[in-house]
Amino acid sequence: MRQIVLDTETTGLEPSQGHRIIEIGCVEIINRKITENTYHQYVQPDRQSDEGAFEVHGISTEFLADKPRFGEIVEDFIKFINGAELIIHNAPFDIGFLDNELAILDPVWGKVSDHCTITDSLVMARKKHPGQKNNLDILCKRYEVNNARRELHGALLDSELLAEVFLRMTGGQEMLALGSAQNADGSASASNVSPIKRVDSNRPQINVIRANVDELALHRGRLDALGDGCIWDK
Repeated sequence: MRQIVLDTETTGLEPSQGHRIIEIGCVEIINRKITENTYHQYVQPDRQSDEGAFEVHGISTEFLADKPRFGEIVEDFIKFINGAELIIHNAPFDIGFLDNELAILDPVWGKVSDHCTITDSLVMARKKHPGQKNNLDILCKRYEVNNARRELHGALLDSELLAEVFLRMTGGQEMLALGSAQNADGSASASNVSPIKRVDSNRPQINVIRANVDELALHRGRLDALGDGCIWDK
């Protein structure tokens, strides 16, 4: 299963007002492992960023002056995301800009959804944490992902952070093989719970917190209180 966590930075909020993409960052996840395969590109937008946008990303017009235009990088970008599931926080924003860039070039490129599927991690977070703030900084804090480097928004850095958040938010484990091995009493072995393994060994592993003896006893007592019809005791 190949997933691509994607983020963009732009000159403003609305492509309908002529705003353009200035940075694309992508991080690859394969079978719930973050790989070292990334895509990162700054893009010359042929216009200045709005003041508010510049305050967010800090990418100047002068810095972008010698960067390639979207038409020069589109083939490599589409090749990188093709066939994957895109994970994007507030997907309509980024997809709206990407689709606009493709349309400016040539209708033959179609839309992003013609090349891959799209999952909005913001929608997932709102379902999981209703009534709470679910921006990336809040989610990093909630899922204990270190975002100390995030003084300004950056497409690749934000993709790296979102990749960590996404894996923890969606389970944080490669597998829960609860039926593949059993203890002597017939219960599932805790050793079957596997933490995420990263291809990049320099990054810390995600810890699995197992129930302690007291918590297991409370759980056992709750099941006993439910009586013989308890389906979790079958």
